[in-house]
Amino acid sequence: MARSEQPLTLAQVSVGDELPARTIHVDRATLVHYAGASGDRNPIHWDERFATGVGLPDVIAHGMWTMGAVVGVVTDWVGDPGRVVEYGTRFTKPVVVPHDGGADVEVTGTVKSVDEDTRRAVVALTVRADEDKVLGRTDVTVQLA
Repeated sequence: MARSEQPLTLAQVSVGDELPARTIHVDRATLVHYAGASGDRNPIHWDERFATGVGLPDVIAHGMWTMGAVVGVVTDWVGDPGRVVEYGTRFTKPVVVPHDGGADVEVTGTVKSVDEDTRRAVVALTVRADEDKVLGRTDVTVQLA
């Protein structure tokens, strides 16, 4: 189903519908900007020497950045960010962000359930970076028009 200009209605959504897949690029500049905006200035997100010194493979993206970036697939699909009523995920692996080239986060989504009484749908997202599933049990509940 393509991106909606108007909030999606109950009649437009069915179990099994697939959301448009998206690739979200992240680089060190993104992480530095996010650190400034969020106040999370942990050096594992911007200092390669520090990150590898504590056992990480390289600098890693903020988990909250990843979570926030990927929900855009759902908000664009439903047509209004205000339609998200519940969002949960588990962080399963970090998004490693090499200095050269950054990283790509691949997001796909499928409508998992539709409740006609509440006019709500649950979208299950699959989120991968470099072939690794970086978020698990990523479910977003939206209120349909």
